[in-house]
Amino acid sequence: MVFMVSFLIILLFVLWGALAPEQLAKTADRVLEFSIGSFGWFYLMTTLGLLIFSFYLAFSKHGQVKLGSDDDEPEYSNLSWFAMLFSAGMGIGLVFWGASEPLSHYMTPPEGVEGGTPQAARLAMRYSFFHWGLHPWGVYTLISLALAYFQFRKGYRGLISMTFVPLLGEKIVKGFLGKSIDILAVIATAFGVATSLGLGTLQIGGGLHHLFGIQNTLTTQAVIISVVTVLFLLSATTGLDKGIKLLSNINLIIAVTLLVFVLLAGPTSFIFDTFTSTLGDYLQNLVVMSLRMTPFTQGTWVGNWTLFYWSWWIAWAPFVGTFIARVSRGRTIKEFVLGVLLVPSAFGFIWFSVFGGTGLNIEMFKLAGLAKSAQEDVTTALFFMLEQLPLGMLIAALATLLIITFFVTSADSATFVLGMLSTKGTLNPSNKVKLTWGILQSLIALTLLISGGLSGLQTASIVAALPFAVIMLGMCVSLLKALNGEDKERKHRERETRQFIEKMRAKENIEPTNSNG
Repeated sequence: MVFMVSFLIILLFVLWGALAPEQLAKTADRVLEFSIGSFGWFYLMTTLGLLIFSFYLAFSKHGQVKLGSDDDEPEYSNLSWFAMLFSAGMGIGLVFWGASEPLSHYMTPPEGVEGGTPQAARLAMRYSFFHWGLHPWGVYTLISLALAYFQFRKGYRGLISMTFVPLLGEKIVKGFLGKSIDILAVIATAFGVATSLGLGTLQIGGGLHHLFGIQNTLTTQAVIISVVTVLFLLSATTGLDKGIKLLSNINLIIAVTLLVFVLLAGPTSFIFDTFTSTLGDYLQNLVVMSLRMTPFTQGTWVGNWTLFYWSWWIAWAPFVGTFIARVSRGRTIKEFVLGVLLVPSAFGFIWFSVFGGTGLNIEMFKLAGLAKSAQEDVTTALFFMLEQLPLGMLIAALATLLIITFFVTSADSATFVLGMLSTKGTLNPSNKVKLTWGILQSLIALTLLISGGLSGLQTASIVAALPFAVIMLGMCVSLLKALNGEDKERKHRERETRQFIEKMRAKENIEPTNSNG
């Protein structure tokens, strides 16, 4: 039922996007504008609440509870685990926005600051940290933690609906409401993956045009999406332990190589200074930024950036959360929360300091026109920035390779997750199911690229964030109820054991007296 209903709804949207792309885009934009305009406060409060709740669980009495049985050990090494969750979470986004977002904020900063000033540069870096730091990973942490706990600790199927059993009861969860939750998760994932495939194809085409002069035409895009589809299907069908794990590790190696080169070849001292001052600025203003709205000035910056990002992270949460949960068995809640929250966030801070700091340094002190190129075309800002460094073309080629590998790992992870969600949460979906979803996603992306309906589908996927934010709050309540219930059971067992030991000791003390008598 979940597969069929999801498939039909997705098909209808694709037909809409193919036959009337402008109408789909306008309708989706109106709905998104309404959801952000009317419920922006709700997105801010929810995202901050999820972050606080995640930290609470890590340092509460539940922190030592394992995501699995008490004697389970982690399936993957820390390095492979970090590489997989990072690649699935936002790896490709960092490559494109690492230089472009700080430059964009530098030109049009928030808080009424004049663009192109040192204060604008400070705000640009601080808000880049904010948009890619703790908050998005807090969203991913909550949903993946709930899924991993109920799947590996309680033995439920790996479905988002099953996390509501303690709150709603198994009968309701297996009924219409539970099916609706799973259908929404599949649709949000499928929409997000399809648009990412399309946008990633455009971005790879832009990189090839910049490097080799290949025109970014529909024919080129069709070839790119065909090649990438073959690559991610090969990776997905070889399973987690081979294809996805291997590619994720390769991603991390290439990303670190690129990062270190730009750090050493770029303005190194400036980058370290930028990282240090921005980290302090970010931590000092974290709560203020988390709850910042502009009701008195009616500004649009928060809605265009922060609320759009928060909606996007929530819409992607079913996919990323399901994948992270799948690779996290055997870790304690504290280890899981701190690993998922802090390590990718720290890497993101370093990444933005290196690429954003280098871009701002070139823009502010060498007048290279990078900020203007970032505003005109987000896909070219990184390549223009790298051209200013030694071996610029070689490093641009390395960056394009990184984009492709990140693209492949995101797509094969999503195919794996869609297979899980549409086959009752099975841990290892069949290759037939994964191939079906992979080919379907690529056909959707190609159809929408040709018709121009890609932006409408992207906006539609973000619209799904509003109901899913409500679902995630319900998951918090259900997870806490289950953990408290387990804690009560543990204390009850310990009390019974203690009483049994006391009875045995009392019996041993009585028995010699009886025998002497």
